[in-house]
Amino acid sequence: MEPRQATIGSNKADFDEQSTAADEGKTTNPIAVAKLRPKASLKIMAVGDIMLGTDYPDYRLAANDGRELLKYVAPVLRQADITFGNLEATFGAAGKAEKACPDVRRCYVFRMPPRYVSYLVEAGFDVMSLANNHARDFGDSGRLLTMQTLDQAGIKHSGLEGDIARWQMKGLDIVLIGFAPFRGAHDFLDLDYVRHKITELSGQYDIVIVSFHAGAEGDKHTRVPFKTEYFHGENRGDVALFAHTAIDAGADLILGHGPHVPRALELYQGRLIAYSLGNFCTTLGINVAGKNGLAPILSVNINQDGEFEAGKIISARQIRPGGPQLDKRRRAARLIKQLTELDFPHTPLQIDAIGNISVKSMDSETKSDKPGPYSVK
Repeated sequence: MEPRQATIGSNKADFDEQSTAADEGKTTNPIAVAKLRPKASLKIMAVGDIMLGTDYPDYRLAANDGRELLKYVAPVLRQADITFGNLEATFGAAGKAEKACPDVRRCYVFRMPPRYVSYLVEAGFDVMSLANNHARDFGDSGRLLTMQTLDQAGIKHSGLEGDIARWQMKGLDIVLIGFAPFRGAHDFLDLDYVRHKITELSGQYDIVIVSFHAGAEGDKHTRVPFKTEYFHGENRGDVALFAHTAIDAGADLILGHGPHVPRALELYQGRLIAYSLGNFCTTLGINVAGKNGLAPILSVNINQDGEFEAGKIISARQIRPGGPQLDKRRRAARLIKQLTELDFPHTPLQIDAIGNISVKSMDSETKSDKPGPYSVK
């Protein structure tokens, strides 16, 4: 797949033109590749942050040892070809945390019992992101133990620089890479590295899925700001610039998390971007009031070339002391629809009242010159 060419602009601010050149000597013929690839459609389900309970610094574990936290959503998650989530905790690291928390109102340390990995397996999770600010709560040794725990359970993962999830399905070679603006992760803030890495992967794999953990946190940060975000003085990056850079370099699906609340969707170059999937199952330790308690399940169908075909926002909500439950009021879908219309008024996506996602039929006049935030000129 050749890197996609685009010029990035914005209604809210002017940004430098971003473009990516193909690797020198690369002679891949896109038409020939399309003929060789099997015709296939992948159903991918993605959720946001998962922290099933912590036994550090004290025991904050759900009833029945957490076995029922995912029981209401597991039948949905198991319907996908690929089910993804962001693991916002470590598994079973011994000793004291290496993460310093001078202010417990702003800083948390999470350690899940290793046996809890079986709950992820039973719920249907295939791949997890470890690119987040809790991956090193117990240092590098804790992160490596978490990776080993997932490996033993058969769950793929990406997060630590060099750690990339790779597999085959339906005759397609698939890869997932997770980025974050935190120590040791694939560097979200270094856009030259982002371009280089994704261009490299897109030349080797049919489908490139990118996840990121970035952006400011909390219910005041549901909007995509189209600029660099900071949280407690920490650079959390420009999520829209990152997402467009990744797709221009060859990414096929972008799955965002980090703000703990849902954000908008965007269709760019025929590829879907989810700017934040919020919290999903974050029991006893993370705020789940109001928008923080919305737990969307994003279901996406893409074709063998990575192009978006259709999707749905399946609304769920965290109800303590249990885990996420399907929400008949569809609050997550309604919020994401509203945010999408506000932040990306010219995206060709449309979201209906029950969360179905489709592409608007547009006449030639609509298709030609309707610039939106970060849209292709």
